[in-house]
Amino acid sequence: MTTLAIIGGTGLTQLSDLNIIKREELNTPYGSPSAEFVTGELNNTRIIFLARHGDPHSIAPHKINYRANIWGLKQLGVEQIIAVAAVGGITSEMIPAHIAIPDQIIDYSYGRKHTFFDDEAVTHIDFTYPYSQKLRSRLISAARDANIKVSPLGTYGCTQGPRLETAAEIQRMEKDGCDLVGMTGMPEAALAKELDIEYAAISVVANWAAGKTAGEITMAEIERHLHKGMANTAELLKAFVG
Repeated sequence: MTTLAIIGGTGLTQLSDLNIIKREELNTPYGSPSAEFVTGELNNTRIIFLARHGDPHSIAPHKINYRANIWGLKQLGVEQIIAVAAVGGITSEMIPAHIAIPDQIIDYSYGRKHTFFDDEAVTHIDFTYPYSQKLRSRLISAARDANIKVSPLGTYGCTQGPRLETAAEIQRMEKDGCDLVGMTGMPEAALAKELDIEYAAISVVANWAAGKTAGEITMAEIERHLHKGMANTAELLKAFVG
């Protein structure tokens, strides 16, 4: 059976319906992962869960050890990853609490350890399609089965963080073709690709991006929308593994 991992982001530090079997700490050549790797059963399917920002949530996006996280999952035999992340909505369809299954990504981050090939011969991976179409199709089908509305396409723009973006930056990103803005999509997706792990994302819109509404973005607003969006995400994940 293919080993599946779920990486949880902001709003998904733990899977409440996961029947935990064991917790493991791993050492990797790239340092310590964000948290323990939690093996359990969800809808009678064994999965591995990892809290991207630590448990409790304490690691900023630019300080996440993405290489250790992905390497650790590979060590545990993971062949597929579903990555959950809170994002901002840029285009009109991406309203707060909505879920998108992105198909493309643009990387605006910098200074992150973004490859496993630093000390080896030059290696170029094909990153034309950063997300697994097979996993994306399964997620879209699972959403349909669970009666959860999702956007089946979308371009995710990955910024550096931890600050939110300016209105001008969001305007530029929209002109570039971004539908969503987040801080953790890269280099996570590329690192999974380097290790031949199928990877797809569930993007949960927590707020309108900067400049899309009047006033400032507040944490109260983000938490309110995340509560609803993550509840739907939990149902989507159960349908996916079931």
